[in-house]
Amino acid sequence: MPPTLVLIIGLLGLAVGSFLNVAASRVPAGRSVVRPRSACPRCAAPIAARDNIPVLSWFLLGRRCRSCRLPIPARYPLLEALTAILFAAEALRFGRSETLPAELVFTAGLLALATCDAEHLLLPRRLIYPTLGLTAACLLAAATATGQWQRLGTTAVCGAGAFAAFFALHWVRPAWLGFGDVRLAGLLGTGLGWLGPWYLVLALVAGSAVGLLVGVALMASGRATRHTRLPFGLFLAAGAIAALLVGAPVVHWYESLSDPYATGAPLTAVRHGS
Repeated sequence: MPPTLVLIIGLLGLAVGSFLNVAASRVPAGRSVVRPRSACPRCAAPIAARDNIPVLSWFLLGRRCRSCRLPIPARYPLLEALTAILFAAEALRFGRSETLPAELVFTAGLLALATCDAEHLLLPRRLIYPTLGLTAACLLAAATATGQWQRLGTTAVCGAGAFAAFFALHWVRPAWLGFGDVRLAGLLGTGLGWLGPWYLVLALVAGSAVGLLVGVALMASGRATRHTRLPFGLFLAAGAIAALLVGAPVVHWYESLSDPYATGAPLTAVRHGS
């Protein structure tokens, strides 16, 4: 993909990240993401366009509201910058493919959900379902354009399978997983299933491993107990994004181990177990 186009997609990520900040702040409170206009939570002064430039305005304002000098959380520029970086990275990863729009939508939704889970231990349906619907619509368009209907079928199976597996875990032990995690699993299966089932497995394993390590570290430091709730959705989202961007070498390596024909060895050598 030309560098100019990568830059444009990165700038798009800045704008999307600004919207994700609004969604992560308003959706958990049950507020509209469209109205009213963004304003300071303390003095209610509307945020002017010049103060709403992603990342840059935060520095120009000295990290404070122009009117009442209330500190602006660092989460705002960080989420905007992270969205831009991930959008540009996925543009490089997928290039001019029909898959790119779906994965950009998928990633944006995961970032909003991860932010909500980190701050409120909540995975709102009002974020999961629109992300799922838009991702599925983009993948349907990709299948229509490329004729890869088998991939679309695999996507559906992965989405339904992940939802069913997490639903079973939730039914057996509700304390282990909230139902938001069950819905998120269906979204992960849909977003990653187009690439292949092993990408979903990698995301779930990586996210669970990170969550386990964080939990053990917090308990070892005395900052948590066995009953402390952790934002599992945050770890799953991180695992999914990692699988999208850097999962291909891991998946190909595993497939080469499980399928001797994928190693490129001569057919006679394979048949004789060499």
